[in-house]
This record gives sequence, structure tokens and C-alpha cells, in this order.
Amino acid sequence: MDLVLCHMTVDFDALGAAVGWACLHPGAKIVLAGGVHPGVQAFLALHRDEYPLIERRSVDPKRIRSLVVVDTQQRDRLGKLAEWLDLPQLNSITLYDHHLGAVGDIPATRQQIEAVGATTTLMVEQLQRAGDLQRPLTPAEATVMALGIHVDSGSLTYETATARDAAALAWLMAQGASVSAIATYLDPSLSPLLQRLLAEAIDQVHGHPEQTQVVAGARLTWVLLTADQYVPGLSTVASRLVDTIGADSLLLGTLYSTREGSRGQRLSLVGRSRLVGPDWGALLAPWGGGHAQAAAGTVHWDSEPAEPIEPAATLLKSLMAAFAAQLPHPPIARDLMSSPVRTILPETSIDEAQRILLRYGHSGLSVVDRGGQLVGIVSRRDLDIALHHGFHHAPVKGYMTTQLRTITPETTLAAIEALMVTYDIGRLPVLDRGQLVGIVTRTDVLRRFHRDRQQQPTHALSNPIEAIGNFCPLLSRLTPPLRQLLDRAAALAQAKGWQLYLVGGGVRDLLLSDAAQALHLSDLDLVVDGCHQPQANPPEDSAAIAPDTGAAVGLAQALAQDYPGVRLQVHGQFQTAALLWHRDPLFDSLWVDIATARTEFYPYPAANPEVEASSIQQDLYRRDFTVNALAVRLTEPNPGEVLDFFGGMVDLGDRLVRVLHANSFIEDPTRIYRAVRFAVKLGFTIETQTERYIRYAMAQLSPLEGQRRQPALETRLKAELKYILQTDFWLPALDLLDRLEALRCIHPTLKLTRSLRQAVRWVAWVWAAGVLAWGDDRAVAGLHRWELLLETLLASLAPGDRAEVARRLQLTEASIQRLDQLAIAETTLPAKLAQCDRPSDQVRVLESWSRPLLLLVSLHSDRVTRRQIWQYLTRLSQVTSPLNGKDLQQLGYAPGKQFREILGQLRGACLDRLVGDRTEAITWVKTHYPPQSPVG
Repeated sequence: MDLVLCHMTVDFDALGAAVGWACLHPGAKIVLAGGVHPGVQAFLALHRDEYPLIERRSVDPKRIRSLVVVDTQQRDRLGKLAEWLDLPQLNSITLYDHHLGAVGDIPATRQQIEAVGATTTLMVEQLQRAGDLQRPLTPAEATVMALGIHVDSGSLTYETATARDAAALAWLMAQGASVSAIATYLDPSLSPLLQRLLAEAIDQVHGHPEQTQVVAGARLTWVLLTADQYVPGLSTVASRLVDTIGADSLLLGTLYSTREGSRGQRLSLVGRSRLVGPDWGALLAPWGGGHAQAAAGTVHWDSEPAEPIEPAATLLKSLMAAFAAQLPHPPIARDLMSSPVRTILPETSIDEAQRILLRYGHSGLSVVDRGGQLVGIVSRRDLDIALHHGFHHAPVKGYMTTQLRTITPETTLAAIEALMVTYDIGRLPVLDRGQLVGIVTRTDVLRRFHRDRQQQPTHALSNPIEAIGNFCPLLSRLTPPLRQLLDRAAALAQAKGWQLYLVGGGVRDLLLSDAAQALHLSDLDLVVDGCHQPQANPPEDSAAIAPDTGAAVGLAQALAQDYPGVRLQVHGQFQTAALLWHRDPLFDSLWVDIATARTEFYPYPAANPEVEASSIQQDLYRRDFTVNALAVRLTEPNPGEVLDFFGGMVDLGDRLVRVLHANSFIEDPTRIYRAVRFAVKLGFTIETQTERYIRYAMAQLSPLEGQRRQPALETRLKAELKYILQTDFWLPALDLLDRLEALRCIHPTLKLTRSLRQAVRWVAWVWAAGVLAWGDDRAVAGLHRWELLLETLLASLAPGDRAEVARRLQLTEASIQRLDQLAIAETTLPAKLAQCDRPSDQVRVLESWSRPLLLLVSLHSDRVTRRQIWQYLTRLSQVTSPLNGKDLQQLGYAPGKQFREILGQLRGACLDRLVGDRTEAITWVKTHYPPQSPVG
């Protein structure tokens, strides 16, 4: 069986090249590694049966005889198909590609890599040289190859396009390639005229801020352009403009003259929106129409007004005002409430209720009967009174408040405030059709008021946002693929009635990013909230997410359907999921974590946290630092709204790392390492009180000391050490960890002394210089810099502790063995080297030890030993024999075991400088090993 392999997320060039090879070799089959670009997917939906495509699962690897790989030189781009490259029965592996700068690792027996615009061009040239084929190309075959060349050469406009690509396209056209199909599946670019209009529109937005307004958290913009005549393609300009300026809604008007002359004026209108609710289709219906998010129309003036710009601008402003009037109403209880609600039964004891309050940090609990109906509320004050009188085991029903004021999810913020003030109520249960779905507290109301009133950050950031309540301008700093991904995720969550948030480091990095440069984030954290709330009337399209899956998992699965090249990971224990892209054309390397809103608590210090479903407020509350506890709403209502419950914006402005909870470092000491990592990476300072908490935690804990193992801590500690030691700022981070006495988390005696600091710097320099890679040492092949730096730190411990700490940190077996052998090597090597009179003797002693181990030994040895090891690593280990076995045969020596002895002794003579060049080597061999008889 002869197979053509296409890389993962196949594009038109890979598919076209594969089809070309199959045309040259009838009987060859094409296998896709996994996933296709959207355009290719749409194309194959109609034309799949035209090509010899087969699925991987239908292939018997034992029958494969030859492989052809197109449009890639890397194994990992072939996914699971890469396993076939190692089949022992393969006759050949042929590779075709046009990426000259790529570093390949496919063991090809033949390859053709040339500087053309598309790999398909190479196949077309072979088809041309083949002359008469067994059959002519079909239009479908010619079309897919033409698409491959068009896409990868930018329709011959990219710098990589060549005359060969043009000739190949011309030949394919002659073979029947469909021009209409090519036009359908290519992504059209803007014409020069449309590019000019787009640039004018962007300048107008920036030069006329009055044409942009923020209403209910949404950014609304209108633009008025002029043209000499009707311009087709303005809808494309509007779409590009929305993405460029980060508008939530745009009304684009273009004023032009008709063919009748100066007395005919027309105003072309294009409306675009990202919002749910307002309807451009209805607003533009008198002049055209469309749907809510996209509509168009044309206004006719039979006679030319004296000043046509003025009435056109007036019309655009009035339409935008009508659109703004359709925006959602002010916040309601559903937007404010915390959910799910922690409830207890009336029979719950006072002691148990108090324990629950302490566990979740609440100031009150809702009491429900066994049918789930709300019957009362008990506050912390009520429990304190009962405990004061000694009623620990009494049921809460005797102390709960039964005269309740409740609200519905639709109760407005103003009504909620009035109830709290009038009746002095600190919490209002939210009932939906009699079921308790949430609770609104004074804190929720105050936070909302604070967020609505705070229009500008109180501390200037390097890149201040225009309004804290509107994050859309910052989201526009993302690369377009990331923004589109978030938009799609938000639409899927919106369809289920859920709230979706971008949280954590992505929000932080956007706030600190340069507005002039598109930001690509390599990891995003999304949180789904509200998935536990009942829906009275679920939207029709909510079936996009399977009802029997968790919210996060269902959302991830739905997104994966839109991105065939993504890898989906599901973590069933907590119903979370991750989407992973690797070397993707759109996202490069991207990791998207999706989780439901959760809360957590630690049953004891340094344990793994216990996690439960909760609200977005509680989810942010469980995070480590204020600058990582920011979130931005991606769904309605108020998309783009920033949630900052802990002053993260202020701390970003002050460039501070501030912990959220006083016991945070006691619960998880590895957060100290995270604090240091963020501080050094971002150039921030650890806030004074936070530093006190760190020092207090270190005074209370010696996490790796004693008999009790703490695997949860050890795993997290190793991960944090890896994060730090593989960065460029690892040394300042170690300095700060040492100043905070946090290296005690690794071992109670570990200190970054002056000599140890010099040692790790030296090891890092040796690694960067590539000294360890000069020899043929398997121990170096699988070693990473961060591991060697960590081994250097552990090597400073007492000999009996080194390997044990390495085991607890779950280092590799090779690292553990090195640290275990280090004490023996430190003792025996200096003594053995002291007995060596010649360099060859030193080499025989040293080459029995791995190079990484020798480097560790040199750090704590005397000067003489250290110099001998260094000479071996940098010079002596590179010395080789001037002659080889073939040379000895030519000198008349018969092959045999003696060759090893001769060449070994000859190398020793070279090391001892008794032999210099090849001539001296031949003389030396003949002198010390006279030939017995000539060969043959």
C-alpha cells in the first residue's frame, strides 16, 4: 500500500499536492492527519468522493510499503500518522515541501524542497513532465490543485510566489480548473479603493471622538465617508473596521453621487453589531434590511441638498441614538446574585451551621426544607448568640428568621437597594418560580455601585483603559483569531443562558499590553457562571451544547467542533476542559482552560484544595493575587464589563503583587514562588503586608521537613521551580526567594550563599556555551537547563539529603542517581586524579562518569580537581585518534579485537602529546605494534 500523508489541520496546498501525487501514481491513497481548515472542510463536503481519501483507522500498518509526506518536514505535524514513519518494512519515504527554512526530522529517503510559492507547484510540474497520463485530470482535481497554489501564494501576490507557480496555475486552468469554485473558496482581500476607505474610516474614528459613545457598557461608533460613485464591498470594510477599532456596534455611511449627475445623491448604510438585543435589521428596514447583527440599506435623495454631508450625518446620529435606546436595561438581581446558595436544613445543629459559615466565609445561611423550599435565614449574629448561651447542639430552626423578604431574578438594582434600606436587610434571597436560585447581599450591591461610578482607574496604568466598565477597547488589542475565538465561545454560552468570563492572567496582560501592538496570548482562562440556574425558556440554539455534559466540558466540545485542528482534554473530576493548539496557523501554540465557577478550601495546610461549584465572585475570591483576580464579562448583559472585587486595577497601577488572603501562603506555600515569579517577570514589588504573610508562613512551616509526605505540595513545588528556572529571569527570582527565606520550602537548610550563587551562574554559563553537548553522553541528551540548575541547588545540601529531596520533588531517575552518586564522586575522583601522571590517565578516570555529574563535582572540589575536570570537559574529551580501523587495514593490520587496543593506546599517546599528526600516528603504531603480515 502506497500512502500520501497530509499534516494536521490540512490546508489547500497540502491537499492539492496530495491529489497531484495520487494522479501521478494511480492506486495511491491520501490520509489526513487530523483536522482541516474551514475552507477545506467546506470544499470537501462537496468534493470528498472525487479524491482517493481514506481514514487512518482503515489502514493496516503491516501493508504499508511507501510513504509520501507533503507540505511539512516535521513529524509532530503528522500527529498519530508519524508512527508509520518508523515501520520496518518501508521501502521509501518521500518528502515534498516549499518551506526552505524549516528544520525537519522526517527520515526521508528522498526529498524535494524548493523555493516556490506552493508545494502543489512541484506536483504540477511533475504532471507536466509526465506528458500523457493514464487519464486526463478531472475538473475537481485541477481545481483543488489550483486552490492550493492560490492560497499559499496569495494568488501570486506573496513575495514567495514565483513564475513557476504562475505557469502551474496556467496549466491547471487549461486542464479545467473551475474559476467560480476558486473564487468561492478563496478569502478575498480588500481592493485598493476599499483599503483607502478603511484607512479613512479609522482616521475618522480617532479624530472625532464625539462619533463614539459608551452606553450601558457597549461601545457604539458611527462613521461617514464620501466617494465619487457607488463602491461595492462596503460590508467588508464595515466588518474589518469593527475588528480594528473594537466597536460593539458600528454604523457606516458612504455618501456618493449617482450616474444621473449632481442632482442625484445616495447614502449607503451598513450596520454591524456584536450585541444581543438591538436590531439593525429593524432600524434599516425603511431603506433595505437584514438581521439584528448585520444589515444594510440605501437612502435616496432626488435633489442634491446644499450641504449633503450635514443631513447624512444627522441621519446617522439619529439611527445610532435609536440603536442605543434598544440596549439592555440596568442591572437586575440575576446579574448581581451569588449562586448556588449554601443551604442547610432546619434540623442542622448550631455547631454544624457555624462550621459551614467558617468553611465558606459567609455571614449567613439560607434554611430550606427537604423539598428545597426556603423557610428561613440564619445569620452569623444569630449563631453567635446561640453559642454564647451554650446551645451548640440545638437545631437552627429555633434561631432562624422566618419573616423573609425575597426578590425575583428580574428585580432591578434600584428596587433591591430600596428593600435593603427600608427593612435594614443584609441579604435578599432570589426565588425563581419558588426555587431558591441565588442571594443578593449588601456587598454585591456596593460592589456594583462602586463599579458603575468608577469611570476611570484611580491610578494611571502604562496603558490606561478608557473606562473600567468597558473592556472592549482592550479586547481589540488581541489578535483577530483570539478575538473571534472569544466571540464564538461567548455566543455558545449566551445560547445556554450562561455567563462567560475571561479571567486571570489574560486580563492582567491585556491591561499591561501596548495598545499599538496586537497581543497574542499563549493561554486563556475562561469561567462559566450561571450554568446551575434554571431557564424558563431555553433558546432554540442551546442544543449546540449537549445537555448531559458539564457546562465547561460542553462549551469546550462545542468550540472544538468549530476548530477541527484543536486537541480537547477533559478533566472529569472537576468537569473542566482544555483546548490545545500546537503550531497552528491561526493560534500558533495556545492553551484555553474552561471551567465552571468554583470555590475551594484547604482541609489542612499544603493539601490539595477541595473544590465545589460556586459563582464568579467566589471563583475570583479563591485566586492568589489581586492582579490575577480580574475578570471581564464576554456575554450579555454588559459584555466587556470588568469585574474587580479586590482592587486589582489599583495594584496594577502601583505595580504591586498583593495576596488576597492572610492564610494563603500557609494553605499553599508554593504561592510564594508564584508571587516571586510574577514580581520579577512583571517588574513589580511584593506588597509590604504580603511580604509579612510570606515570612510568617515560612516561620510556621517547613514543608519538606519531617516524616509526613505532602505529595500535593511537592508536585506544585516542582512545577513552580520549573517555571522559574526555565525563564530568563531565574537568577533574580532565586535572589528574591532567598531574601524571603522561601528556599526553605525545598529544604530547611537551603540558602543561596555567595558560593552557591556563583555556582548556579557558572552552571548556567556552561549550559549556554554548550560545553556539555560537546561529547557523546546520553545523560546530556535528555537533560534540561532547569533540571541541572535545580540539581546544582540540591548539590549544596548534606549528602544524605540530596537524593531524598530529589525524590520528593519527583525529579527524573537520572537526576536522583546523579545526586545519589555525587558524594562518592566527590570523595573518590580527587584521590584517583591525584594518582594520574598523564592526561591519558585522567581521561580514563573521568570518562567513566557522566558529564553532568562531573560538572556538579567540580563545583565543590579543590582548584586542582576543578581544573582537571574543566580541561577534560572542554579539551581532552574532544581528542580523538588520528587513525581509524580502515587506516589500520591499509597499513596491513588484520581486523580484530586488537584494533580497539591499538586505537585506544594511540588516542592516549595523542592526549599525552606523544603523537601530533597523522604521519606521527602511523610511525607510532608501526613502532608499538609491528605488523605481523600483510592483509590478504
